[in-house]
Amino acid sequence: MKNLLLFLSFSLLTLDSLCAKSITGKITDNSGAPLPSVQIIIQGNTSGTLTDFDGNYSIEAKKGDILVFSYIGFKTETHKVTTKNIINVSLEPSGALEEVVVQTDMAMEKEVRGIAIHRQPIRPYPNTTHRESYKEIEENAFKMVKASPLSTFSIDVDKAGYSNVRRMVNNGQEVPKDAVKIEEMINYFHYNYPQPQGKHPFSINTEVNTTPWNKNSKLIKIGLQGKTVPMDDIPPSNLVFLIDVSGSMNSQNKLPLLKSAFKLLVNQLRDEDKISIVTYAGAAGLVLPPTSGDDKNKIMDALDNLNAGGSTAGGQGIILAYKTAEENFIKNGNNRVILATDGDFNVGASSDRAMQDLIVEKRNSGVFLTCLGFGMGNYQDSKMETLADKGNGNHAYIDTMQEAQRILGTEFGGTLYTIAKDVKIQVEFNPTFVQAYRLIGYENRLLNDEDFNDDKKDAGELGSGHTVTALYEIIPTGVKSKWLKDIDDLKYSEKKSVNKQKDLFTVKFRYKLPDGDQSKLIEHVVSAKELNKNKASADFKFASAVAMFGMKLRDSEYIENTTYETIQDLAKEGKGNDEEGYKAEFIRLVRASQ
Repeated sequence: MKNLLLFLSFSLLTLDSLCAKSITGKITDNSGAPLPSVQIIIQGNTSGTLTDFDGNYSIEAKKGDILVFSYIGFKTETHKVTTKNIINVSLEPSGALEEVVVQTDMAMEKEVRGIAIHRQPIRPYPNTTHRESYKEIEENAFKMVKASPLSTFSIDVDKAGYSNVRRMVNNGQEVPKDAVKIEEMINYFHYNYPQPQGKHPFSINTEVNTTPWNKNSKLIKIGLQGKTVPMDDIPPSNLVFLIDVSGSMNSQNKLPLLKSAFKLLVNQLRDEDKISIVTYAGAAGLVLPPTSGDDKNKIMDALDNLNAGGSTAGGQGIILAYKTAEENFIKNGNNRVILATDGDFNVGASSDRAMQDLIVEKRNSGVFLTCLGFGMGNYQDSKMETLADKGNGNHAYIDTMQEAQRILGTEFGGTLYTIAKDVKIQVEFNPTFVQAYRLIGYENRLLNDEDFNDDKKDAGELGSGHTVTALYEIIPTGVKSKWLKDIDDLKYSEKKSVNKQKDLFTVKFRYKLPDGDQSKLIEHVVSAKELNKNKASADFKFASAVAMFGMKLRDSEYIENTTYETIQDLAKEGKGNDEEGYKAEFIRLVRASQ
């Protein structure tokens, strides 16, 4: 009997050591602050997980396994799994350069305090942005009007730049300069622009006043308001969800958040709409054939069954998604691929250039593209921007369910229904009144002047109800400024103008209808009398405050003496009607940035 009891005890211990169990816990620094995106792996194994925003984690492990906790800038710790199901860890900052080995889905990569060795160059940033990628932005400088009277750019309705910056500030992270896209920050907010009344799908609004950060210059605000199309008037939709289920999506703020976000969209589908779901990881596959919007349970079940794992065959996924959309194309309908990913394409057509060529080829099918970014620590902004720009689409970054509700709930129509495509803006300044100008933001959207009349040149799309705002800082004629580097008068460029003494500038717009190939032209002339205005609207003040905040984060030379308090005060003056509370949130964000 005694031998039998010993045998049973031994058997139970052996069984206990073989069975995996769920280990949970919270990771903090030595001050008790939670650490998001700490990597936890099982020593000698490729499986692992990351902590969520609040530092919480969950991992399947067996008794005797060694858990390795790694975070850039902190000492790596190991803990052996015992009978306890909860392991809380406090990581200590590393006092010296420490080599940390990080387990990824594809290979082990060595990192030294956030400087990562990758197959392609990625700028190193501290904290959880160490593997994020952003295109370099070189801030626009002043241009002399007598040498360059024209300024031409493509519109940008994307909002990803603001929500991404907000995420970093809220997590206490340093914001990389190249992650700050001032135009996307400004365009995140709604302004009090009137709905269009004429034949064109947007109204044009301009305002001129003194620049808040430079009393010797003037600030020009140009705003477009897209026509709001009621949901009942939007044509039937043929939507293909293209969902990244690779291993890099295995984090609470990625695939689980993605599923919840997409369910918001599904709840708004009509019977005449249809949804397909394509996933990609090691390979691409169709997990839900075209399904009517009245069969929401079937769509929800397909979303619930998604799990993350494997590498990222982004190119294969895009090809299959477009093929599915084309096979189910609705003539005169709303045909669109909705890509949801952290942007980490690392198998197949992985370079920005290869992806760009693929999307340019596919957009001729009449299928539009929406790109939704999720997660942090691995966010590939440059790839997402490339896909959206070249795919006749838009780009948003979803970091919370609140943002999901805005993008896929409140602004469902604008996110998914285009009212004008290839929208370009060209501003001509009158040298009689303007010495120099600089466009604030839109650095990645600049066009050559000759591109304005070229209907083959791709530009931005405007969705139902969307607004677009652009700011120019101008130096009036006769005003001295350290920013001006004068050039000789041009001998042969004098042109006669009947409005030389009346016009401050002329704004020209070109756009195409969603199914059109030929652009339409609109002109809007602003009188020089606007230079004498001294009462700024609430919209002007708030947009200026957002621009100032962006420049402050970028450490811009143009706002040398601007403080966060100044930005905060100006935003409060311009807050105006703020039913949804986003402007109040911005004011809190500025305060937190101090």
